Amino acid sequence: MPSKGNTMKRMLALIALIGLFGVAGGAVAQEKAADQKAPAATAPAAPAAAPAAEAPKAEAAAPAAAPAAAPAPDTPQIIGVDKINSGDTAWMLTSTALVLMMTIPGLALFYGGMVRKKNVLATLMQSFAITCLVTVLWVIVGYSIAFTKGGPIFGSFDRFFLNGMVFMNEAGKVSVSHLGLTVPESVYMTFQMTFAIITPALICGAFADRMKFSAMLWFMGLWSVLIYSPIAHMMWEPSGYWAGKGVLDFAGGTVVHINAGIAGLVCALVLGKRVGYGKEVMMPHNLTLTLTGASLLWVGWFGFNAGSAVAADGRAGMAMFVTQFATAVAALSWMFTEWIVKGKPSVLGIASGAVAGLVAITPASGFVGATGALVIGIAAGVLCFFAATTVKRAFGYDDSLDAFGVHCIGGIVGAILTGVFNVKDISKSDADVVVQLGAVATTLVVSGVGSFILLKIIDMVIGLRVSEEEEREGLDVSLHGERVE
Repeated sequence: MPSKGNTMKRMLALIALIGLFGVAGGAVAQEKAADQKAPAATAPAAPAAAPAAEAPKAEAAAPAAAPAAAPAPDTPQIIGVDKINSGDTAWMLTSTALVLMMTIPGLALFYGGMVRKKNVLATLMQSFAITCLVTVLWVIVGYSIAFTKGGPIFGSFDRFFLNGMVFMNEAGKVSVSHLGLTVPESVYMTFQMTFAIITPALICGAFADRMKFSAMLWFMGLWSVLIYSPIAHMMWEPSGYWAGKGVLDFAGGTVVHINAGIAGLVCALVLGKRVGYGKEVMMPHNLTLTLTGASLLWVGWFGFNAGSAVAADGRAGMAMFVTQFATAVAALSWMFTEWIVKGKPSVLGIASGAVAGLVAITPASGFVGATGALVIGIAAGVLCFFAATTVKRAFGYDDSLDAFGVHCIGGIVGAILTGVFNVKDISKSDADVVVQLGAVATTLVVSGVGSFILLKIIDMVIGLRVSEEEEREGLDVSLHGERVE
């Protein structure tokens, strides 16, 4: 029977969580009321009809129609270096470094602290090796498939091995992407490279402690080229299928998080449970590392979301603000939910809640205001908590570090609510929840089915899983011949 002290703590946590929902409800109601009042206050009075006799004069006085604006470029361009915006370029260079920091050391430490001591080096190695592997593949073919004009699913090979991406110092010319006209293409390409790096690295959390290193490299390499790049093209490149439909995914709710999360679930199911799962204690070996990694992810995420504006402007500022706000709300939401359900708020819980908030606000960060960020943060904290605990236990799958529960579920929450809370004054776009749902479903199917096929092929050729003896010994020693003392 719970003590009075624990009961009181749970009541306080419940009151705090209800308070969060109350604030969200009030903000939504206030925003709706403002929307209803706005038309009456701002709508201009209808002009009186002009007399028939004055019509010719009015027509004669009308200015000549302005010439049609030139269409926006849809392929990379070569421009004079004087057209490059130094402020935008400086911000994008900074954002690129911040997003790379999210993988090494951020994600590496976040995951490394959650595994058992015998697997920490192997977990760190996965993030580091993926960073190196994807860098090479992105330069050779990944960037070209994702970010050149092509069909609805694939780009072209126009930028194979970065062919045509130039900087001619003496001539004063530089190539720019049609998706970032004020920064050198080399900067835009490298910025997008860091997204391509972290996405497969996220998948590793689902199969921690049991995949062969060789199989992991093959899977991540093939997945990066055959699944990540096509989905990035579909969602972000104007000739891509869902981009053409008007999907709103500012920084990767579908491309990064749902994509990685569903692939992680498939990996967990295909590999099976860890030896001793559900019978042996598998506590994180060092939550200090995990909290440090989560903190680095939080800071790096400003480059992830605000950097996706591809400019140092008002949208970048708004994206940074809502990222901070939604993350804080989600961390508190997860913490209070856990406090109510389990009786104590944990360090792992608040860190996981923060990451869930970062995930969920990612697709919405350039499109929503404070109200949307508040609701997205609350929803992410509560729903991801139950996905990583109750749902996982109910279905019995072994998603080791909750890659699916946090990234896929958080990504779905964010992608759908982006369509609900889109603010046109910020986004300059209308939102369609049906389009958002279609993009989510496409990502789930393409990544889920594609990952399953890749895993089965690799399993037939070289095998996916280490032996039971190697798993019990620990991957640090059995795969890498090293150990943490």
